[in-house]
Amino acid sequence: MEYYSLNQYLKDTFGEKVYKLALDAGFTCPNRDGTLGTGGCIFCSGAGSGDFAECRNLSVTEQIARGKKRLEKKIKSGKYIAYFQAFTNTYAPVEKLRNVYEEALMQPDVVAISIATRPDCLPHDVIDLLAELNRIKPVWVELGLQTIHEKSAEYIRRGYPLVVYDDAVRRLKNARLTVITHIILGLPGETEEEMKQTVSYVGAGGADGIKLQLLHVIHGTDLEKEYLAGKFRTLELDEYVRLVADCLELLPKNMVIHRMTGDGDKRTLVAPMWSADKKRVLNALMGEIRGR
Repeated sequence: MEYYSLNQYLKDTFGEKVYKLALDAGFTCPNRDGTLGTGGCIFCSGAGSGDFAECRNLSVTEQIARGKKRLEKKIKSGKYIAYFQAFTNTYAPVEKLRNVYEEALMQPDVVAISIATRPDCLPHDVIDLLAELNRIKPVWVELGLQTIHEKSAEYIRRGYPLVVYDDAVRRLKNARLTVITHIILGLPGETEEEMKQTVSYVGAGGADGIKLQLLHVIHGTDLEKEYLAGKFRTLELDEYVRLVADCLELLPKNMVIHRMTGDGDKRTLVAPMWSADKKRVLNALMGEIRGR
């Protein structure tokens, strides 16, 4: 079975391997500042899903420099994507956003920026800004959808209905921006068929890329409490590998697969512990995919 990997897309687009630098620009989230709630989504860590991002007390320029330093054993010089990962990275006044994004774009070896955000945090002036910057260097917008099923969305405290996602994708694509959608496989109470329905919906909905994220239970989250109380179980490796391969078969061949699993911070990962062995997981995934 063939699929369009992120590595291949980057080589096709930029002519060489490109590395992501995870950044924390100091934003918060409407699900944490009291606008929608204060606890965040049920699975979200205290770092706002930016556990591997640089320190938010540093400037964007300093964070990029530190990120490059971490990668120097892999790459001495090359191209990078500035990935605004932690919390909701369009949740601020547009002029603050402009300053943050432009600081990243001005770095000569940064070839694109990728902005993780929520579909309900994309007012028109923000999309206008992103479209303007996209004419300088590519701008990717990563939307946290997680699921199309309202019962699951309510359980995880997502805070917006599906129509908000649909509208965000439409407006972003009208502005000629690249859209990447995050979904979570293994949400409590969801069947494999429901997970596949989410994947199919994203594949047909206009997004350019997708991230398939295994549900991680992280220490200190409300999801951890549910897990330790025995209210759900996490997927086993063989289940997940088969499910991911099934999902890839549902997606358009030109959709970029940005992720097929996810790295949990071993210091805070509660379950599933097999996911901490990234090499084993990737080998299992490749074995299943090549066997189809």
